[in-house]
Amino acid sequence: MKIKFTLILAMLIGLVSLSANAQVKLPKADLPSQVLKILDNTKGLNLSAEKTDLLKTNNKTFVDQLFQIANGSGSEDEKKAGILNLKNKRSNFLTELLGQVLAKKYLGNVTKGINPLKSKLGLAALAF
Repeated sequence: MKIKFTLILAMLIGLVSLSANAQVKLPKADLPSQVLKILDNTKGLNLSAEKTDLLKTNNKTFVDQLFQIANGSGSEDEKKAGILNLKNKRSNFLTELLGQVLAKKYLGNVTKGINPLKSKLGLAALAF
């Protein structure tokens, strides 16, 4: 009798703990928002308000396109090609907007900020 009671009690405790674990939802990191925050950091660049606005607008478009490609239904090779093409367009934009010296400084800051996220980014990390 004691064995049946112990087994039933153990099963009930197990079910309650499984049920409790299933209900716990951890906040999911919003990776695009984290990337955008890193890209929008222009500290130390002394950009004009106009250039800052242009950069932030492009950053938003870039992040949207990047994650659309990375999360899309294309093959891995198609995704890589799309991301590398996007990276090339982005580099050209940054050089035109900031000039070569400031673009290099900006990209250095971005790389430092993105590095901790690279494993989470997967293929999207190719853009950096």
